[in-house]
Amino acid sequence: MDSKSFLAALNPDSMVVKPSHRVRLKDFDPGFTGDFKKKEAKALLQQGVEELARYQDMLYAQNTYALLLIFQAMDAAGKDSTIKHVMSGINPQGCQVYSFKQPSVEELDHDYLWRSFKALPERGNIGIFNRSYYEEVLVVRVRPELLAQQQLPLSTRGDHIWQQRFEEINNFEKYLVSNGIVVMKFFLNVSKEEQKNRFLDRIDRPEKNWKFSVADVKERGRWDDYMAAYEDMFSHTSTPWAPWHIIPADSKWFTRLAVASFIHQKLKSLNLAYPVLEDNHLERLREARVMLEREGE
Repeated sequence: MDSKSFLAALNPDSMVVKPSHRVRLKDFDPGFTGDFKKKEAKALLQQGVEELARYQDMLYAQNTYALLLIFQAMDAAGKDSTIKHVMSGINPQGCQVYSFKQPSVEELDHDYLWRSFKALPERGNIGIFNRSYYEEVLVVRVRPELLAQQQLPLSTRGDHIWQQRFEEINNFEKYLVSNGIVVMKFFLNVSKEEQKNRFLDRIDRPEKNWKFSVADVKERGRWDDYMAAYEDMFSHTSTPWAPWHIIPADSKWFTRLAVASFIHQKLKSLNLAYPVLEDNHLERLREARVMLEREGE
């Protein structure tokens, strides 16, 4: 995959949130697919998957950087399938996926970033957060009863808490990037109509029933509140060191291709390489070769 020419065709500027830019989601088209066709996109994705596997191998061998991929979205936007397809060629030994559910009692007794700290990828590895600490300025903001469960000091519970958390998250991510953990953030932007169609599909197909809950419909009733929370989040947490990518998600084949391309471009920019061995190590390798070749003589 030629990431530069490919991304140029994707019009990446339309998917990356500029720092300090006020975001309106109505300016981002969930149905955008550019000039790509589904068959072409699948072929390009396969090339991309192979390239990602090659870069991951060097990332692991070099052991300098880690890559943290964060996926946020409304229900049925395709987070699981995107992770599955984009990372299908990755060596599982160097990749971990964490799906953050409702906090446990133990987690609620700690600060909201505590469980994320524990799940950060090691150097040389790729970590994937399926939902993340951003839930703390999304679902917790839309459903105030969840904030009440966090047992915070009264002085922190005013409306200023969201701006405070934006700053804390920005500082947290800057700390990670400064320490070699590259942070990439993706919002899979599905339309309300497409979400409805996918919900109906989950109801109509027995093998997908397990994915659906009546609670999903209740959350859908808060759609406008969620969109407002997302817009405020993007406007305050897309930074030079960790910008947000708003990916069209009504066509899953395009979503996967766009995500793969952005990840490929980022890994390529790190100038990854296999370690160069010192002369004495190379000499030992030559000695080992001689020993192996003499076996059985």
